[in-house]
Amino acid sequence: MRERMWELREAAGPGVLDLYIYGDVEGDGYDWWREEAVRSETSANAFRDALAARPDVKQINLYINSYGGSVFEGTATYSQLKRHPARKTVYVDGFACSIASVIAMAGDEVVMPRNTLMMIHNMWMGAVGNAAELRKAAADLDVINAAGRQAYLEKAGEKLDEAALTAMMDAETWLTAEECLRYGLADRYAESDADLSGAAAVLQRANLTLEQSITIQKSLAAQLRQLTAPPKFPQPEPRGKNGVMALFAGFDAPKGENT
Repeated sequence: MRERMWELREAAGPGVLDLYIYGDVEGDGYDWWREEAVRSETSANAFRDALAARPDVKQINLYINSYGGSVFEGTATYSQLKRHPARKTVYVDGFACSIASVIAMAGDEVVMPRNTLMMIHNMWMGAVGNAAELRKAAADLDVINAAGRQAYLEKAGEKLDEAALTAMMDAETWLTAEECLRYGLADRYAESDADLSGAAAVLQRANLTLEQSITIQKSLAAQLRQLTAPPKFPQPEPRGKNGVMALFAGFDAPKGENT
């Protein structure tokens, strides 16, 4: 069974809630084999319900060690935290990458051990369609990225301008704790360094995801070239209505809009 990405639990003090984000940010789905909805423990819906069950909370401690996941789920989680009247303190326990770094920006105070990191980059998504549809997908991403930058800028204040932030996101930038403090993305160092014994697994997962993305995009491009190439004689037998789907067998489709 997959480990829970987040966990809500009451801390020692009254009205204090500890929130742990360790792993993937994933939305709800649907099991087509069983014909039933699948509720993700990491979805914004589950997060909303858990917070609603504790309306008396005055302090939320958020601990993050995640390489990111779904933009839409993470953005909704960020928005819920920003709206919540409790004071939020974010602790980066290892990595706050991609959309997980956006969630971190909801903290009234962001605390980073000196050996922890953030990673910021532009959002991406899988797209299939004609030329006009692909151009629209690119334009939509520009809008989504512009909106996503506001979370960093609101936290950073005067320490970071949008031009510099855009350049860092275009370059997919890893930021040390020192750099996060300099740019206003964090507020203070933790008293001790983080335990990064599991850091290799997080990085390996992030790199594997990137490799899979590149592989899928290359494969799709090759398949599209094959579909648009002039037919060779003799003509192949018709593929039938499931022919196109068969071309994608063996490849995992992107899970959605990720960052």
